[in-house]
Amino acid sequence: MTDSRHALIIANDRYADQGLKKLKAPAQDAAALERVLHDPQIGDFEVEVVHNASADIMRRRIQSFFNDRRRADTLLLHFSCHGLKSESGELYLAASDTEPPLLAATAVASQFVRGCMSGTRAGRSVLFLDCCYGGAFSRGSASVRASGEINVLESFAKDEPAGGRGWAVITASDSMEYSFEDHELTENSAPRPSLFTHAVVEGLETGEADLDADGNVSLDDLYEYVYRQVREQNPHQTPKKAAELQGELHLARSRRGGIKIVAVDSPPHVRAALDSEDFLTRQGAVTELCHRLRRPELPVAEGARQHLAEVTRNEVQPLADQAADALSEIRLAPSPDRLDFGRIPKGSTPPKQSVTMQGPPLARHCVAQPRQPWLRVDPTRNGLEVHVDTTATGHLSGDIALKGVADESVIHVEAEVTPADEDGPTKTDPHGSNDSTTPEPPPEDKRRTVVIGPSRIPDKPEEPPTTAEQQKRTDGTPPSRRAPALAGAALALAVTALAMLFMTIQRGVVAVVARADAGVNGNVEDNIREYGALTPLIVCLITGAAALVVGAFARHDLGARPEHYTKQATSGTQTLTSVAKGLAIPTLVLAVLAGIAYLVGSAQW
Repeated sequence: MTDSRHALIIANDRYADQGLKKLKAPAQDAAALERVLHDPQIGDFEVEVVHNASADIMRRRIQSFFNDRRRADTLLLHFSCHGLKSESGELYLAASDTEPPLLAATAVASQFVRGCMSGTRAGRSVLFLDCCYGGAFSRGSASVRASGEINVLESFAKDEPAGGRGWAVITASDSMEYSFEDHELTENSAPRPSLFTHAVVEGLETGEADLDADGNVSLDDLYEYVYRQVREQNPHQTPKKAAELQGELHLARSRRGGIKIVAVDSPPHVRAALDSEDFLTRQGAVTELCHRLRRPELPVAEGARQHLAEVTRNEVQPLADQAADALSEIRLAPSPDRLDFGRIPKGSTPPKQSVTMQGPPLARHCVAQPRQPWLRVDPTRNGLEVHVDTTATGHLSGDIALKGVADESVIHVEAEVTPADEDGPTKTDPHGSNDSTTPEPPPEDKRRTVVIGPSRIPDKPEEPPTTAEQQKRTDGTPPSRRAPALAGAALALAVTALAMLFMTIQRGVVAVVARADAGVNGNVEDNIREYGALTPLIVCLITGAAALVVGAFARHDLGARPEHYTKQATSGTQTLTSVAKGLAIPTLVLAVLAGIAYLVGSAQW
């Protein structure tokens, strides 16, 4: 994310007043939300957490959070606490020292938060309220009454921010009521506050909140996802949203739609060749795109991939098939795609197995996301390492989802964690799981999404895992010389064609001069044959065409087998074929024009 992004999480679960029931979720929810928002691969926010603070500290932190911001800043404020309504109908957010009869003095008024949001210079401000709302009273209290429900959004959506571009408020629920009896909240009078924050964390962490699969989780995406999840868990709780935004606000990155790479457009001459009416010219452009697709520079390869995808949709069958074959090379190809760790003693050192990603750099660049808490993946130069947690016994069966630029794949993992002192096989039920069922997640959730590929491995070159030099060093097989040899032959043929063109022009000029000297009895056709101008012209046409064909074969072999060539061989082949092509094409054009001139002029002169 390029803009400055800041988040403040306020979580209160313990209250000095006995009438405010202790909440179970805020602390763990705050930790989970902090993790996902701070993750540079997801939210990339600078996060501050305030836990069980007094009303005075809350007000100071909130005002400080919104002060001294720039227009490019995005701010996110999250509350997880009790929400209370005063007798006048105003919403208050409970602090650790809140006293329900003294809300104005001991709680944070929604009007105060709204004022901070309205006065900030930040471009965009987002407020999440994971609270139970409504009237709250204790017998004998004159300041707090349970007089009807409260519309939470109306407490925040009144004023437009003065200095920023927009604001948004998302609430766990719009109107709920607690009832106090003798300073005690009624048991089970409201759903768990953790439903809302848990859905936010899950949607961002898994990427499932990216409903349009565009690689980003927008505010609208997240709200729709959270709404569905919360309503599914508790039909009596309805999240609400109000917003006044210009444009779309992206809260996080998502890998649900695959890797997103900013593509470098293909060179102008390639784009022009793709629009040519000549089939061979378009074929040469497609061949060039196939070569660029295998480049280690991922933006260059991504640009070629996008153009080749257009070719498959819009070109004639031979060229569409050529493009499709090239695109098939960048599909995810983990090897192996199934891992079996066998029997593992409980508490032993977590075992690991390696998976190699096959194909060119663009195919190896992907995101690996474990779907079970007992799985962990770490990136390596050639792929990834898979680790299995051994803290709990049971039959383990899970998947690692791989998402690349063009498709998705899955690595299936099996293991069985047995008691440390057990020698015999673990007893299982007919369905393949033991009587302890699936093990509980480890104390610390070790799942994490990692990016696999050359650009994510520090101090490693973005080259295929097996170069020609490595091949020669490990198995004794020398690098291939076929493409450089073909390129040299193409250049020799192009030079020969150019020499033959000069010879043709020289002999043609002599024949024309001889025809002029002969006067009315002369015949230019006889003079051309006499001086042998046709033979070098025919040789020129043949060698020029052969130079283009041999050069195309050289480039094709170089693109189809890049791992068989050294950097020097690759660079030399590209240079030789480019020079050969630059000589052969104009030579052929001039030779064809000379032939046309001969056919037209010999009959009339």
